[in-house]
Amino acid sequence: MNKWIKGLMIVGISSIVALTGCAKDAPSSGSATVGDQVKHEIIGIDPGAGIMKSTEKALKDYELKDWKLVEGSGAAMTAALDKAYKNKKPIIITGWTPHWMFAKYDLKYLKDPKGVYGGDEQIHTVVRQGLKADHPSAYSFLDRFEWTPEDMAKVMVAIQDGKKPEEAAAEWVKGNAAKVDAWVKDIAKADGKKLKLAYVAWDSEIASTNVVKQVLTDRLGYTVDLLQVEAGPMWAGISGGDADAIVAAWLPTTHKDYYDKFKGKFEDLGPNLNGTKTGLVVPAYMEIESIEDLKTK
Repeated sequence: MNKWIKGLMIVGISSIVALTGCAKDAPSSGSATVGDQVKHEIIGIDPGAGIMKSTEKALKDYELKDWKLVEGSGAAMTAALDKAYKNKKPIIITGWTPHWMFAKYDLKYLKDPKGVYGGDEQIHTVVRQGLKADHPSAYSFLDRFEWTPEDMAKVMVAIQDGKKPEEAAAEWVKGNAAKVDAWVKDIAKADGKKLKLAYVAWDSEIASTNVVKQVLTDRLGYTVDLLQVEAGPMWAGISGGDADAIVAAWLPTTHKDYYDKFKGKFEDLGPNLNGTKTGLVVPAYMEIESIEDLKTK
């Protein structure tokens, strides 16, 4: 009898040890706040981006006094996301669509009840004053240029998979000949005239700017230089005539400050893509739904 009781005790102790081990291996259940889990950090991109200004405003409007917005770059942000996602760790980033990361990872936007980030945006084509007179062929094409988030995503994913931006753009142009034909129909060739396109180093703008360059060079005969700059210099370049065009103007919210600052010194040709969005983004496995949930209670 004593041996039987002793055996039960050993089994019971073993079960407790096993359960304790499982508890150690399992992710924390929620005793720590979201802020504690991510060290009260939001992983951002370059400091000149409109989404960074919006996020600074969000920290104030939602009274997130103990939170910090970490400056960096788009590449650094996606690298941090990839590392966290692979390990099922919590992370909060500044995000936008279209972006290839939404195809690669299961992500969600945090609700923004105060409307800090605005609603859906558009990406506009903006050109310097006088472009129509100086380069009518380029102006006509840029005025017609319009595509979809799905189009852009194909180019972004190809780049993410290892293709050079110019290769991914050329592949897309070749595979979408009918759409490109409509953009350049009855437009005269330029015979080597030079153009400068400015852009910010967002994956979306790398994709669109390289597609536009591909069409301008291969279909219309231009020589095109690409100028990668931050948002402020991009708008200053267009307004001062140092760049000829951008297809990277996020409106009405992201680039509102620059649009208002330089208004009257450029020509807005309207949207080339509809259905963009910006905000705070987290992996879908995180049990958080709103920016309001970040506030320490």
